[in-house]
Amino acid sequence: MVTASFRFHAQLNAFLPRERRQQEFALPCARDATVKHIIEALGVPHTEVGLLLVNGEQAGFDQRLDDGDRVGVYPSFGTAEDGPLQQLRVWPAGRLRFVADAHLGALARLLRMAGYDTLYDNHYHDDEIERVARAEGRVLLTRDRELLKRRTVELGCYLHAIDPPAQLRELFARLRLAGDVRAFSLCLHCNQPLRPASKAEVLDRLPPRVAATHEDFTTCDQCCRVYWNGSHHERMRTLLEGVARTSTDVELPPLPDSPA
Repeated sequence: MVTASFRFHAQLNAFLPRERRQQEFALPCARDATVKHIIEALGVPHTEVGLLLVNGEQAGFDQRLDDGDRVGVYPSFGTAEDGPLQQLRVWPAGRLRFVADAHLGALARLLRMAGYDTLYDNHYHDDEIERVARAEGRVLLTRDRELLKRRTVELGCYLHAIDPPAQLRELFARLRLAGDVRAFSLCLHCNQPLRPASKAEVLDRLPPRVAATHEDFTTCDQCCRVYWNGSHHERMRTLLEGVARTSTDVELPPLPDSPA
């Protein structure tokens, strides 16, 4: 065994017992254990870690520790431009795509409402979610930290919030999503692109009141649902605008200029 000191920063403290939060603490470690193994044994999924420093030097997940080492663990910052140090995880270029676990159906609908391709099925098993995330390069969204600890999961986000709008705000802040919203471009039900449709094309699918008062419609060619600018549309637009506005200024954890 060796004894190393650990200090977790910013939101990573939420995964730790209260007596270990916001402070450095000593921990006995098996000599052959990797930093990744130790961090996850403490309850922090590797997907949540963006930077590791061992004795002030950048390190990887596979590093093994010596007696007396000091380890600083920093959260994922979102993009490579957020700091001068190379991160363990840089989100892929281009528009992010997601897969949400079976408990995040409301968040999946909100992401689709914002125009983000989000797979969701309340019958998904963990193995299937893991496979889809890996095969399609999607960010896995969950409140199950054990799912994020799986070895093949490379991109994932643990949602600390419970309320779906708060979850959306949390995700927008962490991944800087507000600048690329394409509101109401995807079907909320099946995640397929919507297209404009004439009233004549969708008339037989409209409630009489809607047919009498609206002229602009979009439709999904997969499930044949029709959307229009009703009161629900306005409430959702207000929600999106509020989330985008409040998540633009993200408070990032300070990058270290000295050993952890």
